[in-house]
Amino acid sequence: MNQGPHVVVIGAGFAGIQASRALARQGCRVTLVDRHPYNTFQPLLYQVATGGLNPGDVTYSLRNFAGKHPGVRFTCGTVTGVDPAARTVALDDGREFGYDYLVLGFGVTANFFGLPGVAEHALPMYTRAQALACRDAVFGRLEHYAALPEAERASKDLHIVVVGGGATGVEMAGSLAEMRSTGVPSMYPELDRKRVKVHLIEAGPVLLGPFGHDLQEYTYDEMVKRDVDVRLGTSVAEIEDGRVILKGGEVIESDVVVWGAGVAAYDWVRSLGLELGRGGRIVVDQTLRVKGQDRIFAAGDCSIIEDQVLPQLAQPAMQMGVHIAGQIVALAHGEQLQRFEYWDKGTMATIGRNAAVAEIAVPGRNKAVAFTGFIAWALWVGVHLFMLLGGRNRVGAMINLGFRYLAWGSNTWNIVGDLTAPRRSATSGRPGTEG
Repeated sequence: MNQGPHVVVIGAGFAGIQASRALARQGCRVTLVDRHPYNTFQPLLYQVATGGLNPGDVTYSLRNFAGKHPGVRFTCGTVTGVDPAARTVALDDGREFGYDYLVLGFGVTANFFGLPGVAEHALPMYTRAQALACRDAVFGRLEHYAALPEAERASKDLHIVVVGGGATGVEMAGSLAEMRSTGVPSMYPELDRKRVKVHLIEAGPVLLGPFGHDLQEYTYDEMVKRDVDVRLGTSVAEIEDGRVILKGGEVIESDVVVWGAGVAAYDWVRSLGLELGRGGRIVVDQTLRVKGQDRIFAAGDCSIIEDQVLPQLAQPAMQMGVHIAGQIVALAHGEQLQRFEYWDKGTMATIGRNAAVAEIAVPGRNKAVAFTGFIAWALWVGVHLFMLLGGRNRVGAMINLGFRYLAWGSNTWNIVGDLTAPRRSATSGRPGTEG
């Protein structure tokens, strides 16, 4: 039985899972707290949103996780307060947990930048429920469009607008374009696929900003090849029901708007009384300890390191979680804390079947090796399947993705769910409301 310090870990994302696993292995008692009973593998949510994967393929029971890691206990609840002086964490149901050390790794949420109508009419893509809401909206609109009289369809297009040219936006737009070109003809033979329009709006000058120039150009060319209407250097001013208004006054008709334009800290983080930095993220020092605190650490997207900018990706969060576990063990033994050093292993993004970009770090080389096309796509598939928690999830995802891409053009291209009415709402997908 673990007899080490009691560590409360808030948030079961990449950072929280890695911290909990590493702490348990080193003899600590861990209480893992999350408002959901499952971990969500966010990089594959776009596949759920476009009917390629079941939601169960990308979610993993946290009680299963705790059962496989002696020393970890999971509790489902929403944190409402932290008292550093008393070393307690309060939950919304009145429960309270004492801790020796606290790890914050609860991630971030969608950033709407205060733009009018975005929260009401756009669909973010950061939780399981939001991905399902997006899937139901897309296929609901397709069903509604297919039910229109032929004469009306002949004079009307269906528009899906994706906002944000990062990995989330590119992967979502690419998958929607594939669905339009491959899935629509088999599932909706009465529709003219050319009348289903996919738009990708990016405020910056390029797609996939963190990647090298050649990979950015490749991504743009692949999007154009897939007949995606790419708008670079274009910002959204407002979203209304049925249309996206751009800065400058141009209007794009919209039946579904998918929002992947950025992330921000949860508003409730301010109530914790910790020092916050850019974007409302918790400020930590180079050891990942929260500034001004001696027993609280933070990792992943909810944190920001002084004088060090890290990409908001899975790898930094995972490495930070493991590092924090070592720091806590060091503190418990009276040892000195170590500076966190991020090892950039590279990054990748998929555009569609047989098309992706990857920059992979190679030991001994100062510059990452770049891949495009099928090789990058195969690397992307392999890495993401490997990173999924649970063998059952890996097998399920492999079967569903394999069927989607091997049975190309079949009439069972997508996994369907409930269909939403033509008028969309993002309310059901906001953080804290999903089931």
